[in-house]
Amino acid sequence: MVQSRAQFGFVGALLVWVVALVTYIGYTPFNQVLVGSTMDHLADTPPSVSYIAYAVIGIVLAVVRYDFIHKASRWLTYLTGAGLAVFSVGIVVVAPFSADQLDLSAFTLAPFLIQLFHAAVYQLSWSIYVSDYSRYLPPTVGVRSSFWWTYLGAGFGGALMMLVGAVAAGLFPKLSLVDAVVKAGDQLFSGFGVVLLLLSVIPLFTIGTLNFYGGSLTLLSSIGSVKRVPLTLGTRIATLVVIGVASTGLAFSANDDFLTTFGDFLIVLGYLFTPWTAVNLIDFYVVRRGRYSIREIFNPRGIYGRWNWRGLTAYGVGFVSMLPFAVIGDVEGPLAHWVKGADVTMLVGLAVSSLLYLVLCRSLDIDAERAVIASADAGLDPDHAGHQADAGHHA
Repeated sequence: MVQSRAQFGFVGALLVWVVALVTYIGYTPFNQVLVGSTMDHLADTPPSVSYIAYAVIGIVLAVVRYDFIHKASRWLTYLTGAGLAVFSVGIVVVAPFSADQLDLSAFTLAPFLIQLFHAAVYQLSWSIYVSDYSRYLPPTVGVRSSFWWTYLGAGFGGALMMLVGAVAAGLFPKLSLVDAVVKAGDQLFSGFGVVLLLLSVIPLFTIGTLNFYGGSLTLLSSIGSVKRVPLTLGTRIATLVVIGVASTGLAFSANDDFLTTFGDFLIVLGYLFTPWTAVNLIDFYVVRRGRYSIREIFNPRGIYGRWNWRGLTAYGVGFVSMLPFAVIGDVEGPLAHWVKGADVTMLVGLAVSSLLYLVLCRSLDIDAERAVIASADAGLDPDHAGHQADAGHHA
C-alpha cells in the first residue's frame, strides 16, 4: 500500500491505509466465527475460547514463526485443492439435487449485478495483500506474471470454497453452515465431511496470521505518517495486540445476523476500495507506467508531497458519485431505483475516478519527475530496495 503515497501524498495515503485497516480487522472476526463454529461442532469447544485462541495463535506466529506460515500455506494449497477437487467431482455424481435447484430460470439483472459486485469486491480486497507482498518478489518476476498468478489463485481458490458453501446450503438449507458442509461431504463417503471441514478451516489460521501481520504494518505506517515510530519488537507486538483485540471484540459481538452483516461490510468495503483502485491502476499503467522512486516515497518533502490533491480529488469525487446509486441492505440511494435495485456503484465509481484522475494528471510533468527519480534512486540495489520498502512501511 505504500506506493499509494505517489498518488495521494505522504500523509494523504492515510486515507488508503484506513481502508486497509478496515479490511484486515473486518475479515478476521468472520474467520474467527467460522473457526469457533467448527471447533464447537468437532470438540464442543465454546466459541469464545476459539476466538481468543485464534487471535493468540495468529499473533504469536506473526512474531516468531512468520516464515513457517508461507511454507504451511504452500502445502495446505495442495491438500485443500485435492480435497476440493474430490468434492467437486463427487458431489455432482451422488448429490440429490432437485429439478428446481438445477433450473437456471430466467435471467434477472439485479441479482446478477449484486453477485458480480460481491465477487469483484472479494477480488479487490486481495489488493492489500498483493501490495504488501509483491515487493518481496525477485526483480526477474514481471508485472504480468505476478498479476495473473495472483488473480487466478484468488479467483479459482475463492470460487472452489464458495462452491462448497453453495452446494452445502443448497442441499441442506435448514442446517447451520458447519453442519451442512459436514453432511454434504458425507454424501461422498462417511467421514469425508469432517475432512472437508478441516480443509476449509485450517487455512483460516494462515490468513489470520497474514491479517494480523499486515494490519500491524499498516497501523505502524499510519502512525508513522504523522509521527516517527521506533521500529522495535515492542512496537510490533503492541500493534499486533491492538489488531487482535479489535478483531476479537467484533467476533464476540457477532449474532445470528452476522452473515448478513458481513455481506453489508463487503458492500461498504467495495465502495471504499473502488475509487482507490481506479486511481491506482490509472496511475500505474497510464500516467507513471510503473516508474516510482523508492526513496522519494519515504520522503515527506519529496516529489510526491505530503498531500497529493490529484489523487485525493479523484477519490473524493468518485466516492461521492457512487452514493446516489448505493444499495446497502434495505437502504438505497435516490437513483438506485433507476436500475431496479441493482448495484452499479462500482461501475460509476471506477469511471468517474479514472477519467477525473487522468484529466487532472495532464498537468503533471512526468519527464521532470523521472529525472528526479533517476537521481534519487541512483545506486539503489534492488534487494536493498525491497528491504527499504519493508522498513519504510513503518517510517
